[in-house]
Amino acid sequence: MALKPVDPDKQKGLSMLPEDVRNQMGYAKKGGKVGEKWIQSAIKKPGALRKSLGAKKGEPIPAKKLSAAAKKPGKLGQRARLAQTLKKLGK
Repeated sequence: MALKPVDPDKQKGLSMLPEDVRNQMGYAKKGGKVGEKWIQSAIKKPGALRKSLGAKKGEPIPAKKLSAAAKKPGKLGQRARLAQTLKKLGK
């Protein structure tokens, strides 16, 4: 995934933001690329979704439980929706 370059003449405020914030927005400091394992930094608390759903470690989370959790608000819903998205990326 290539990041968009930052033009300091046209985007003055953007160059003042921290590099990780610019990277999340799709901009790079030096026009570089995001690391190969960028998604690992997106998951702040590994295992939190599994624990809150009561799924056993080492077994997949049932699809019905995951889809029901994805409809809920808050962190549980966010984590479940991210899990569904990551599941699609693996295909």
